[in-house]
Amino acid sequence: MYRWDPETQKIEVMATDYIKPNGLAFSPDETALYITDTGGTHKPNGPRHMRRHTIDSDGKTLGIGEIFATSTAGYFDGFRIDTGNRIWSSAMDGVHCYNSAGCLIGKILIPEIVSNVCFGGLKGNRLFITATSSVYAVYLNVNGCRLQ
Repeated sequence: MYRWDPETQKIEVMATDYIKPNGLAFSPDETALYITDTGGTHKPNGPRHMRRHTIDSDGKTLGIGEIFATSTAGYFDGFRIDTGNRIWSSAMDGVHCYNSAGCLIGKILIPEIVSNVCFGGLKGNRLFITATSSVYAVYLNVNGCRLQ
């Protein structure tokens, strides 16, 4: 994982222990960074999990990443976080939702492999889901985090 520093105009190495880093997102309060590792697609028995890194108070340094959740259906790919700090992640059987402790609390089953998700709509409570050959949308009782 790398970080572009706009002040120094340099790229900095942030983490070197990922096999295939993929999706990433900050927690709503920006004190944690979640990163998926789909290394199992490149290495037998490789990782298929999401890790959570703390972000130091300087806003530039990552703490050691703990395994937040491991995919039970294929690999995590794209994901988003809602205002309640729940993770909505793509998986081979649909969308998996995890609470802030990393426990799977629900699934939206989709008949295709899901590649990514995104919150949208007027209230930010519509989850758009991209899959193998389709785009799905579902209204939820939660709102996605909005970019500042």
